[in-house]
Amino acid sequence: MLLFIFTTFGCEKNSDTRIIKLGHGLDTSHPVHKAMTFMGERVKKKSGGRMQIDIYPNQQLGSERECLELLQIGSLGMTKVSTGVMENFAPGLKVFGLPFLFRDREHRFNVLEGEIGEAFLNSSLDKRLKGLTFYDAGSRSFYSKTPIESPEDLEGLKIRVMESQTAINMVKNLGGSPTPIAWGELYTALQQGIVDGAENNLPSFHLSRHYEVCKYFLVDEHTALPDELVIGTPVWNKLSAEEKQWLKEAAMESSEYQKKLWREAELEALEKIKEAGVTVIEADKEQFRSMVRPMYDEFGLDPEMKNIIEEIQAVK
Repeated sequence: MLLFIFTTFGCEKNSDTRIIKLGHGLDTSHPVHKAMTFMGERVKKKSGGRMQIDIYPNQQLGSERECLELLQIGSLGMTKVSTGVMENFAPGLKVFGLPFLFRDREHRFNVLEGEIGEAFLNSSLDKRLKGLTFYDAGSRSFYSKTPIESPEDLEGLKIRVMESQTAINMVKNLGGSPTPIAWGELYTALQQGIVDGAENNLPSFHLSRHYEVCKYFLVDEHTALPDELVIGTPVWNKLSAEEKQWLKEAAMESSEYQKKLWREAELEALEKIKEAGVTVIEADKEQFRSMVRPMYDEFGLDPEMKNIIEEIQAVK
């Protein structure tokens, strides 16, 4: 399939229809995939059929990083990527990896949907990548084969993390051994004991079936890294002003739709993993918060990052 994408373009004009290819790594039952399907429907309606989005899920076209690289050369039009991976292309986004950055869900959405969020979406333009909107990816928590109730329980455990230096540093601060592994390889890595656990949100834990291997889920909600819908500038720059408006509006509408789907998915996932025999443990968050405070001191050494943190914390 990678050969197929390299021999085509991320954006094509067939007759009077603009076709944009969107590849991502999620299952078709995932709320973000459903939101992107909704976006495609809205684009088609807004354009009167003159624009459409062809979606390739399940890593058909590569991992998140590979899809981003295809965007940069114009071989793929759009993708969904975690901001944990995007920080490799827009360093300011690493602030989302700071544990306990947001006070609550409302604070998080006010940041993402305001001026700060818009600035972040445009912060990777020099890397030929433009963000269109953020999708809710909930809060990330730890899950493992053995119970984790406090930071001490992470000592010596190999914990899968994304390819994010901030996530690596977080697990180190908590005493664990961070191990970057691609999402699509994680189930096997857990089965084979390459890692002892991982950290992610409830729907991803459920839909990936990682609960078949990991029977303990610690609700510590240490980070809330949103997903980002990204378009490559080689494709974006081909669009007319009208086409850009259709796409941007549809993306933002899909984000609102996805928030509702996500909340429903979280509640369903919690019920399903309990039925599957997973022990859900409520964390004493202050224990974890105190262990990662040095990360704020480190970020504060960079005047730009210090300013970003202060701006986020000032949002009501």
